[in-house]
Amino acid sequence: MNAVIDALLAFAVLTAWLGTLAFLRLRTQFERLHVITFVNIAAGAAITLAAVLHDGLSGRTFKCIFIWIVIASAGALLSHATSRALHLREGERR
Repeated sequence: MNAVIDALLAFAVLTAWLGTLAFLRLRTQFERLHVITFVNIAAGAAITLAAVLHDGLSGRTFKCIFIWIVIASAGALLSHATSRALHLREGERR
């Protein structure tokens, strides 16, 4: 079981590094927003699943799941708002 948890945590770290490289490689702000969302969902899911496998179903695990859902929802809302602001700013420059 510990090997699976270690693999999930390693996947979360790998996802963060992959997101960093992609963030540096992509050109536009809109493409970079997708990278942030990818890291938020993939790494958050891996860490939450590792917590569930480590503790089983407990109060702490439900808190981790709730926090991940809140972060994913807030990340989607912030990504949308940021994209809208960038779109409006690009329109003003033309």
